[in-house]
Amino acid sequence: MSGVRPKPAAGTLLLRARVRLFHLWFLARRPITFGVRGVVHDRAAGTVFLIRHTYVPGWQLPGGGVEIGETALVALARELAEEGNIEITGPPVTKSVHLNRHASRRDHVAVYLVERFRQSAPKLPDREIAEAGFFRLDALPEGTTEGTRRRLAEIFDGLEPSGEW
Repeated sequence: MSGVRPKPAAGTLLLRARVRLFHLWFLARRPITFGVRGVVHDRAAGTVFLIRHTYVPGWQLPGGGVEIGETALVALARELAEEGNIEITGPPVTKSVHLNRHASRRDHVAVYLVERFRQSAPKLPDREIAEAGFFRLDALPEGTTEGTRRRLAEIFDGLEPSGEW
C-alpha cells in the first residue's frame, strides 16, 4: 500500500479530541499535572502487563492522571483496576518520577513496581483499551513505546533512570 494510512474511525477521532480537551482543561485548572504508571510484573512468569489505547499508538504501561484529592497510590489502584482488572495486594515500590514533555511542559509521572497483585479476569477491549495482556520482558510486542521500553530497562536492566519520560 506504499505508505497510505487508513483514515481513523470517527469514534477514534472523537476520543482523541476528548483526550486533548481534558489535557487543555487540566492545564487551565492546574499548574502541574501528575500521573502514575504501574509496572505490573509477574516475577514467576517473567512478564509485565501492557495496554494499547484506542486513541494513541503503541503499547504502554497502564496508568493515568491523579485526580484532585486523590493520592498517587489510590490513583494507581484505580487505573490498574480500570485498565487491567488488576487489584494490588501488596505495597507497590516507587521506582522513579519523570517529566513528560510529550504531554506538556508541566506533566510529571511516577512509576511504581507492582509485584503483588491479582487479576480478576483478562481485560477485554472497550472504548479506551484496544488490547491488554502480559508479555515476556524479552519479547515485548511490536509497537511498545520508547518510554515504556526505557522504564522497563531502568527497572530490570539497571539503566540509570532518566528525569525525562
